[in-house]
Amino acid sequence: MTASSQSFAVTLCSLATRSRSLRQSLPPPNLRLTLRPAGQSPILRLIGPVASPSGNKHTHRIKAAETEMATEKGKGNVQVYDTEEDLSVSLAKYTAELSEKYAMERGAFTVWSKWHVFWVDERVVPKDHPDSNYLLAYDGLLSKVPILPGNVFAINDALSAKAAADDYETCVKHLVKNKIIDISEANGFPKFDLMLLGMGPDGHVASLFPGHPCLEENKQWVTFVEDSPKPPPERITFTFPVINSSANIALVVAGSGKAHPVHVALGDGQSPDLLPVQMVSPEGELTWFLDKQAASKL
Repeated sequence: MTASSQSFAVTLCSLATRSRSLRQSLPPPNLRLTLRPAGQSPILRLIGPVASPSGNKHTHRIKAAETEMATEKGKGNVQVYDTEEDLSVSLAKYTAELSEKYAMERGAFTVWSKWHVFWVDERVVPKDHPDSNYLLAYDGLLSKVPILPGNVFAINDALSAKAAADDYETCVKHLVKNKIIDISEANGFPKFDLMLLGMGPDGHVASLFPGHPCLEENKQWVTFVEDSPKPPPERITFTFPVINSSANIALVVAGSGKAHPVHVALGDGQSPDLLPVQMVSPEGELTWFLDKQAASKL
């Protein structure tokens, strides 16, 4: 990457706006992650500057205790929170600190103009369609913070799923060539500073579903899906080699509907096949952010 750039691959799906009373009950963090209902993915809500020019961070107390759980080697750091609100604040702080760390290491004193935002997966629908992750991200985040429009990389929604995937991969390759995105020395795939991933009740991540041939893709950076088991059927998604080249992955899981795949991935639960979430194994750090309901079977 260039000295003043950051690239974040973010699963930017959306959530129905949380109640006003909930928002008022939380301290005003600089960056907030809001959770969708069970089965859906997180969105980052960023409010105000993450770091001042002097590098001072604003900190906020999490109301309920965090629990760290010991797991087998390679399964990552697991943090369990009493409520979704506590999880959200902690994840926001985690993201803000990573953002400041990378920005400061590269000589930057601001954050917003240095962010590059990508979609780990996207539905192949028009940008103004209710199913568009871009639209939901725009309404919840991008329209509210000064991220440069040229640093937001949405898919070309005028193309077919296959063509959109090829186009998105070409875009990422161009940014790697221009040193906006790092490259993994281990495998030559793009290396993002941070990926935020959700998980479905079936253990899928991004648009990589159980039993789908895309799970085995090891050459393409971006692939396409035309038969998603969840509507809409056509999607593009980063492949596991790209996901696992990340410097940091935050796996954000909330709700009792996710307890079984969490048990399979982190506990002694059983599944007839390897779940996609069990294939998440980054070169860097993996951190699980769970609420008590998602962790209830551990």
